[in-house]
Amino acid sequence: MDITDFTAELLGLGEPTHFEPACARLRNDLFARLAEHGFRSIALETDRVAALDGGFSHDLGEVDANRQLLKWLREYNETAEEPLAFHGFDAPTETFSAPSPRTYLEHVRDYLGLDVDIAALTGDDERWSRSEAILDPAQTPGASPEARELRVLADDLLVALHARAPRLDADWWRAKTHATAGRGLLRYHAASAVPGDRETRIARLSGVRAVLMAENLLDIRAIEARRGPTLVFSHNVHLQRTGSGAGAIVGALLGDRYAFIAGSLGHSEAIGVREPAPDTYEGRLQRGTKTWRLADVPDGRKRTDTKPERGYFGLDADLLEGATAVWHLA
Repeated sequence: MDITDFTAELLGLGEPTHFEPACARLRNDLFARLAEHGFRSIALETDRVAALDGGFSHDLGEVDANRQLLKWLREYNETAEEPLAFHGFDAPTETFSAPSPRTYLEHVRDYLGLDVDIAALTGDDERWSRSEAILDPAQTPGASPEARELRVLADDLLVALHARAPRLDADWWRAKTHATAGRGLLRYHAASAVPGDRETRIARLSGVRAVLMAENLLDIRAIEARRGPTLVFSHNVHLQRTGSGAGAIVGALLGDRYAFIAGSLGHSEAIGVREPAPDTYEGRLQRGTKTWRLADVPDGRKRTDTKPERGYFGLDADLLEGATAVWHLA
């Protein structure tokens, strides 16, 4: 089995954790091979607006392989007849913080040449970005009359942008990306204003983030459809076809145009994970793997020595359901 055998227009390559450096290094090698077979873009789990200028969010700029990817893309595009594109598909949020929508909506307003005082509605940016705005429903501006007016405004800006589409120029997609990010932030803040226990509220916010991720992936495919397939690289939980994450949403809408390859890890010094038990999914994949390999979905059981505090949960039956294959790092 070879990575170039996959023909889906959106190929999801999952990683079992963000904290094993080998995952991102190998991703770079695999994307270089896919580029030789018609892939023309890659999307990472980073803020889509930041990625417009080659930036990263969620501390992913500290990952050396991510910086190396951008360097390679720039060098490749210097001589390429058809350039490769870099996208982010995440929202500009953290689990317990989200910025003000002001700058995103003002970007669209200025592109359209409108006279709208957005700052008068948002007020001080800090009232949105402070952690209390997400952690305490009583302190969030997400349910305020101004926030409701901003949500209507965000929809109006998107309508105005689509009306401008017949006169499409180079900055139209950039403006649309800012508009959807601003509207997404307003949705996130509105969800944070709904009372409930901590677990319920986290689940609600995660659900909003999943929808925003899925919308971004579908938007990216609309941009890239005429050029070639897209590799999307993210944590398994976002790309798996089961559950309610972005992968499940996109998979339901794209059908077999979306394929998910689950990421698997044997042992890792970086996150303190030892060799897996032989009868686990990872243990069965570990046999015969020197460095890494693509394999069919194995039989086995869930391992119990994972490191959830480092974002590593291990393979399980739910994750593997709907996976086309597994890429296993020994």
